[in-house]
Amino acid sequence: MRFFSFTPPAALRHRDFRLLWLGLLVSVSGSMMQNAAILWLIYDLSNSALALGIVGLVRVLPIIAFSLISGAIADKYDRRKLMLFSQTGMAVCAGLIGLLAYAGTASLWPIYLLAALSASFGAFDLPARQSLIPSLVPAEDLPNAFSLHATVFQAASIIGPGLAGIVIAHFGIAWAFWLNTFSFVAVIVALLRISYRPAPRPSETVPKIGRDAIVEGLQFVRRTPIILSSMLLDFFATFFSSATALLPIYAKDILHVGAFGYGWLYASAAIGALITGTWMSLMPTIGKQGKTLLISVFIYGLATVAFGFSRSFWIAFAALALTGAADTVSMIIRNTLRQLHTPDQLRGRMVSINMIFFMGGPQLGELEAGVLASWFGAPFSVVSGGIGCIIAVACVAWRWPLLWRYGSFSREADKAQKIVV
Repeated sequence: MRFFSFTPPAALRHRDFRLLWLGLLVSVSGSMMQNAAILWLIYDLSNSALALGIVGLVRVLPIIAFSLISGAIADKYDRRKLMLFSQTGMAVCAGLIGLLAYAGTASLWPIYLLAALSASFGAFDLPARQSLIPSLVPAEDLPNAFSLHATVFQAASIIGPGLAGIVIAHFGIAWAFWLNTFSFVAVIVALLRISYRPAPRPSETVPKIGRDAIVEGLQFVRRTPIILSSMLLDFFATFFSSATALLPIYAKDILHVGAFGYGWLYASAAIGALITGTWMSLMPTIGKQGKTLLISVFIYGLATVAFGFSRSFWIAFAALALTGAADTVSMIIRNTLRQLHTPDQLRGRMVSINMIFFMGGPQLGELEAGVLASWFGAPFSVVSGGIGCIIAVACVAWRWPLLWRYGSFSREADKAQKIVV
């Protein structure tokens, strides 16, 4: 007699997606460990909020420089091979930062340089990865695939920073970077094993790499307001509410919880996100996605304000967990909405344009947070950022009321494509 049966989420029933998903779980865990470790290393060397903010700047510049061309490349070439190239490049960068940390470097510029180089490879990785996913699952399982994609990132954001705190405290910070180097092997093996290969396309549907291909992608986003409004919402919300860069200050100087507590603070948003993402991956698609999207970003801003005022580890932990839960709801809706409204031949360029918004926002936000913290203190920087996020939600809802009215992915997909700004 069977007392318990488990039906896996729909997207995981597809072998190629399952392989990629498992590989990403390991690889992204290592990357999240490195993200936490590099902030700790920079603050340990400089004791400067501004130096922490510069990490965001050096990461965002390659994104701005390469994102548009990387999207065109992802639309023209084999996205699986492009991921193999980018994942290998990021692995090499992680190993070199580990060598610098092991050698006891006192200089920040080589760390910034390698962080920028790693971000350059990442600028090619994300358009290829998000454009590859719709080819691994049927259209009806795509919302579930992106829900699981978000969940694996949030799970990794718990595992990685938690491991970072342990590794830094007990083995030395260099090992955080070296373990990340080895973690890339998992996704590389997964990419080599998936059976999907792109079908040959007529030559007229393959974009040429150049100005025309980039302009075509930009025009598509501009003429599709449901996509443009979601991108702008993402950018301004994360620009104002990026508190991650200031976590070493909170851990060391405000909450006094040290490296171990820092690891859990860094992971707290992901804990809330993982719980929420798992719940969403097991439930039917929610209705009224536009309202849900805007409300979730509003809650994200409120939770950021609460974290800024916190002087207790557990209050700070709970507030950050709530930001992760709200962000996951927002992320799943945004990603599914954009993919369903974008033709396959434009997906890479759409994702690359979106990368400027959703990665540029938090990275530039880290710089803004570091500057404000150096002038007025970390709490003022965080609280004012949360308020800015709330104002951004109101402005986007007022400027693009169709986002608030957006109802069902399946019902709205064709209609929104026809609306022109």
